[in-house]
Amino acid sequence: MFRSLRTDAPKRVQVSVNGHTVELPAGQSVWSALALSGQTTTRKAALSGDDRSAYCAMGVCFECLVEIDGQPNQQACLRRVAEGMNITTQDITEDTKAPIHGV
Repeated sequence: MFRSLRTDAPKRVQVSVNGHTVELPAGQSVWSALALSGQTTTRKAALSGDDRSAYCAMGVCFECLVEIDGQPNQQACLRRVAEGMNITTQDITEDTKAPIHGV
């Protein structure tokens, strides 16, 4: 569904997306890396459990929260992929009572 519009051949990095190693162009956002690897869900809605994903893709809506290298609640649209990064979608519900960092 998603494809990159880049015409150059950028350096590629390997990242882990939900336990699967994916090779992607360096310098793109974590959310675009997720989308290009076929994973558009970033987290589950806390109350309904519905799939959520990036809405604004510019850091305003906080719908794209993921866990990056063990740190939860990272905005996937604002972070850039880096070699060896471990990206995991979040399943935060009322039952998990996960704290929101920085609040």
